[in-house]
Amino acid sequence: MPVEIKELIIRANIVNGNGTDSESEIEGNSPEKQEIIAACVAQVLKILERKQER
Repeated sequence: MPVEIKELIIRANIVNGNGTDSESEIEGNSPEKQEIIAACVAQVLKILERKQER
């Protein structure tokens, strides 16, 4: 019998261990961060679209 997961909540706390911030971390313009943000936005839009279909 397959298991269906209807909602998955992931929470994370990120702590900078060395106590200093680099210039790229403050600006938040790194390509990796932009890719993560774009993926998150896409997933949220898909969820909202599915909710509107119901």
